[in-house]
Amino acid sequence: MPEIKKLLIANRGEIALRIHRACHEMGIKTVAVHSTADTDAMHVRLADQAICIGPPAASESYLNIANIISAAEISGADAIHPGYGFLSENAKFAEIVEAHELIFVGPKPEHIRIMGDKVEAKRTAGALGLPLVPGSDGALSDSTEAKRLARDIGYPVLIKAASGGGGRGMKVVQSEDQMDTLMSQAGSEAKAAFGDATVYMEKYLGNPRHIEFQIFGDGEGNAIHLGERDCSLQRRHQKVLEEAPSPVITDEERERMGGIVARAMADMGYRGAGTIEFLWENGEFFFIEMNTRLQVEHPVTEAITGLDLVREQIRIAEGHPLTLRQEDVTFRGHAIECRINAEDPRTFAPSPGLVKLYHAPGGMNVRVDSGLYAGYRVPPYYDSMIAKLIVYGTTRQGALRRLRRALEEFVIEGVTTTIPLHQALLDEPEFQEGQYTIKWLEEWLARQD
Repeated sequence: MPEIKKLLIANRGEIALRIHRACHEMGIKTVAVHSTADTDAMHVRLADQAICIGPPAASESYLNIANIISAAEISGADAIHPGYGFLSENAKFAEIVEAHELIFVGPKPEHIRIMGDKVEAKRTAGALGLPLVPGSDGALSDSTEAKRLARDIGYPVLIKAASGGGGRGMKVVQSEDQMDTLMSQAGSEAKAAFGDATVYMEKYLGNPRHIEFQIFGDGEGNAIHLGERDCSLQRRHQKVLEEAPSPVITDEERERMGGIVARAMADMGYRGAGTIEFLWENGEFFFIEMNTRLQVEHPVTEAITGLDLVREQIRIAEGHPLTLRQEDVTFRGHAIECRINAEDPRTFAPSPGLVKLYHAPGGMNVRVDSGLYAGYRVPPYYDSMIAKLIVYGTTRQGALRRLRRALEEFVIEGVTTTIPLHQALLDEPEFQEGQYTIKWLEEWLARQD
């Protein structure tokens, strides 16, 4: 059974720091790779070794597979953790890592490839017994086929890119006379964003919630679920706040759907961490996609289960069995995560720059995942998320009170952040009561103007 002694972190920001911390607690040395823009990043300062792999542009650094593999060989690393984003769901990268006799801390390459293709992922999910949104069996060939299928499903329908995500290549078609134009637009957007114009169709759900299940598999036919997260507070298909458990999912629904997803992953022979995402409406779940990596919002699951998900990823990559059996998994209390971005809280315009003052909140059951410090310059080249604030309470109301207090304590000066947005959300009765859907935040924002 291979033992990881030195791990290269193929990422940046708070997730790179998160992985470094887990490694050091396990006695594993770390190698930070970084662009020239991240020379002063916290994880670079703390890692046992640091290697510059290119200029600021991600395409020349964090997405440069050859440079990352070279850094692993130069440093003597025996494993690579991709974090999330960048190369984390790139099957070719996983194959190259393993071809160089390095341990890839992630799923099998074939599973990354299957779930990275939205059409193939849907087909596979259906075969594994996951409930699907009514839609096309695969890619749409032309608008004639799309119109025929839409008449059977019933309008409105959603045209979606087979590759990628983030809302690009996605169009809501309300009636047949819109199909030609919107299907063409979706294909063009998908081609421009992902290099693949392939699109497929799903029934458009009117006002659902975004519910996702965290799973772990050992690659040998064993898998467990760690409950659900509610990620319905979104803007332009980007998550803003997440919580676990969901305010609307019952214990019976959790046990039933958790059992379904765990059995599906066991049948698949899935290895490592994964998240199966659903739309939920009127008590029904509909599979939308699977992310074959660690999620940004994984800390809320850690808070209610007591399990270190990064440590578990590394153990599984070494070939160890799962730490827990399903009957050992217990859920306690409630956790909420706020994504703090370097953005204007009203216009959402990016706000990179020098952090002049930084003070993180503290106290019982308050966690901040961030690489910020006073004197750090937030670069303009990458995602604008600069911190995650995670709070835990024995009840949801207790967690909300703790979140309010923690946000009041959080000080970041020099760059504009979305902390005021989260404070404003806490004052909204619908959010306080957990009565929100994936459309709620954008509708609320529109009312603020």
